[in-house]
Amino acid sequence: MKVNMPVTNNEIEMKDGDTLVSKTDLKGVVTYCNQGFLDISGFSEQELYGKSHNTVRHPDMPAAAFQDLWDTLRANKAWTGIVKNRCKNGDFYWVKANVTPVRENGRVVEYMSVRSKPTAKEITDAETLYTKLNSGEASLEPKFWQKLNVLNKLSLGKKLGASSLAFMVSIAT
Repeated sequence: MKVNMPVTNNEIEMKDGDTLVSKTDLKGVVTYCNQGFLDISGFSEQELYGKSHNTVRHPDMPAAAFQDLWDTLRANKAWTGIVKNRCKNGDFYWVKANVTPVRENGRVVEYMSVRSKPTAKEITDAETLYTKLNSGEASLEPKFWQKLNVLNKLSLGKKLGASSLAFMVSIAT
């Protein structure tokens, strides 16, 4: 997994009501970003267009989260999850990302991500899960979620959006 540096401990908080939008080709190469995305990330169009979207990946994000995203997209399904992104200067920001395949004439031609400001609880839950994923204490493999049968086939975002009790039970076991 690509490790982007530098990183700081300075969080940039999304403003209420802001929406960050980007589009990529089927390999994750950026083809479009709105001004809000450029503003918060600190990157220019020239630095992002034609580059892998993982340019904004924060090293705290577990590889399993992105594997879940790509597995979901390759199954032609939409994915929702809480993501910690890295700004060009190393600062970070949290987003609630909704990523969906875009179809033309019945086939997927690109992916579009629309991001909004996550709640404090969503961030806290994501940080807890991501710390456990990065340390090997948790897994997104189906066997991990079998104790909570309902969650067995959900994407990471839906797992994080599940009831707090279910989330706490799943990471505690």
